[in-house]
Amino acid sequence: MSYIYLRVLRHVDHTVFCVDKGQKYYWDSQFQQKVPYSSGQQVKRSILTEIVDQLNVNPSPTTFVFDIGSKNELGEGEVLSVCDPRYPDQLLGGWMRAISGGEQRTIKRRSPLSISALRPLHPTLAGYSTENITFDRSDRPGLHKVRVYKKVNNARVEVPEDELKQFLEGTDRSLTRKWIPDNARTSGLFVYDVAIDLRTLFCVSTNQFEPELDEETIQKLKDSGWKESDNVFGPCLVCPEDVRKEIIPALSKALLNWRITSNQARTFSLMETLAVAISDNANKVASAIRTKLVGDSEQPKAKPIIDESLDGVNIFVTLPCAGYVVTQNESADALERAENKLIELMSQFDFENQVTVNEQN
Repeated sequence: MSYIYLRVLRHVDHTVFCVDKGQKYYWDSQFQQKVPYSSGQQVKRSILTEIVDQLNVNPSPTTFVFDIGSKNELGEGEVLSVCDPRYPDQLLGGWMRAISGGEQRTIKRRSPLSISALRPLHPTLAGYSTENITFDRSDRPGLHKVRVYKKVNNARVEVPEDELKQFLEGTDRSLTRKWIPDNARTSGLFVYDVAIDLRTLFCVSTNQFEPELDEETIQKLKDSGWKESDNVFGPCLVCPEDVRKEIIPALSKALLNWRITSNQARTFSLMETLAVAISDNANKVASAIRTKLVGDSEQPKAKPIIDESLDGVNIFVTLPCAGYVVTQNESADALERAENKLIELMSQFDFENQVTVNEQN
């Protein structure tokens, strides 16, 4: 087995995944409606954050580069990672270091975790709504300050109180209440998929034609106990066994228990996990947690299905799932058993002797 495939079903209740420009969505052309989602990048970042939290370590440092231009303006430069797999978030999340000018070789490692967006199990099983909200302090107008400015000879000048009162005459405008229009929220049943490439999970290539590491870092890893080996991609360095034993449980827990940390406090949702499907076959995890259209052809409805009878796939159903999907064997320890299954599958892979094992098979 070279891959582990994971599908997770969650319930989302009146929340927002990102606050930059409101709730993100795409248009579903078949069912003609907005479909809210959280990007795979946001899910990945949330998983990596949970991993370093579980391990109680700092994430890898990042260097932000800026250039001062000819007009004394601050221009955007590169964002450089340390490209060091001794940091768990680098080992699992991958990296890319590209220096402008082409004087240094680009170093990049593809993450062994392929992560989908968090999106509805079916377009009709998620809602997208908007509402107008206010930032309101009008109950105590004497406590809060109001400042109004106008342009005078290209200068920003504060308007005196007497002039401001005259300006407001004949209007019904409040100065201690801010309207925030079209705030989007989403609810429903959402899924995300993860593919774990066991061949590269704890192995970093030492090939210098398409380098993942520079020679200085390679030597540092060898000095830290990383073992020279080979996988199907060529020569590599393998993470020490004691480090793997620390990372695997943290990764297993993070894949199931991550949370979005960038959404708004006033729209917090538990986003509880309802079901988990684990297999070495991507098609089977898609079959295990799926939907079926029922009703007439003009207005069909999607029925969520948790199929616990499939061979070659492990299904774990939590207690809250029974409130949204017809289930057979929900249990209080479903997530713990799912974590243990992931730990078992990752631990039994022979990271240090991949080529030998493949040749024998």
